[in-house]
Amino acid sequence: MTYITKFFYWEAGYYRTLDIILDRAGYYICWGCLVFVPGLYASPTLFGTGAVLKAVKMGKEEIIDYRLAILITVLGLFFLGANYAADEQRQRVRATNGKTKIWGKSPKLVMAKYTVRNALTKETKTQTTCLLASGLWGIARHFNYSAEICLAFCWCFSNAGFTALMPFAYFIHLTILLVHRSKRDDSKCSDKYGSAWKEYKKLVPYELIPGIF
Repeated sequence: MTYITKFFYWEAGYYRTLDIILDRAGYYICWGCLVFVPGLYASPTLFGTGAVLKAVKMGKEEIIDYRLAILITVLGLFFLGANYAADEQRQRVRATNGKTKIWGKSPKLVMAKYTVRNALTKETKTQTTCLLASGLWGIARHFNYSAEICLAFCWCFSNAGFTALMPFAYFIHLTILLVHRSKRDDSKCSDKYGSAWKEYKKLVPYELIPGIF
């Protein structure tokens, strides 16, 4: 419920994501959101419910230790907050054209120019945007993805620990999806921003995991 609340609170930001900008309302998004997402993303909870009922029948008091459950809950909330904070930092920097503070300091920015083409008039014009290279976005180019993957692990683990693989189907899928998505986004930004994107990658060399990837 916390995750869903966060999404709808941040809903306006969703219109600036790869789903809307690049994929749009095609089969990939429509079928995925209406059929695939409700089934797969809810599967850890469904499995967890079944595991609890099975444990009750077998006379077990708990599936995982309550202290571990509390730790996983706290970590999950932390990663959820980190995911929101990353998106909020980027949106705020772009909304203020960089005239804001990130962690009490002026943000490190790369100013990137790109061309927009009007589909009706065929006219083109050049615009400028800010690429944030400090704060959470100075840690990795897609720190928001890293936080969401960690959140997914907590979500899946909380349902059965390491007693079964099935609850981790969502975590495995999301990891593959977001790694692939980061590559797609890198390609899109390289085409869109050109030399500015190369400069940005020098400042933030890692995609998801600092020092590794």
